[in-house]
Amino acid sequence: MNKSERHQQILRLIDAAEVHTQEQLAQLLKRRGIDATQVTLSRDIRELGLVKTPRGYADLGKRSANFLSLAREFMVSAVAAQNLVVLRTSPGHAMSLAIALDTEQYPNVVGTIAGDDTIFIAMPDRRRALAFAAELRNLS
Repeated sequence: MNKSERHQQILRLIDAAEVHTQEQLAQLLKRRGIDATQVTLSRDIRELGLVKTPRGYADLGKRSANFLSLAREFMVSAVAAQNLVVLRTSPGHAMSLAIALDTEQYPNVVGTIAGDDTIFIAMPDRRRALAFAAELRNLS
């Protein structure tokens, strides 16, 4: 099975059922005769632009979820630190927000680095970082 076929199977699985973990996804794929390692699934999830939501993995391209709606739901805090915005999320949701932010190509966002519950958002300068952090804090 090639990568394109595996990607199609992954999309079918997350459309048909709530898939919350890579392990669960691997088990579902295995039932369809597809063996995939955690490294492969992690890469597939990133390449497909899937995000983790309370209902499991979702295809950002097919859902109405965007960065601002995800931020409203999962953001804990946003603080400017020089030309960075440090955005804290509920556990496990930083990558989803970073992918959404990168996908939407927000103006003045130079790049993002995401962990489990923290995103560093690089901005061109301190002024823009302060403005973006304030905009994020005003979402609630």
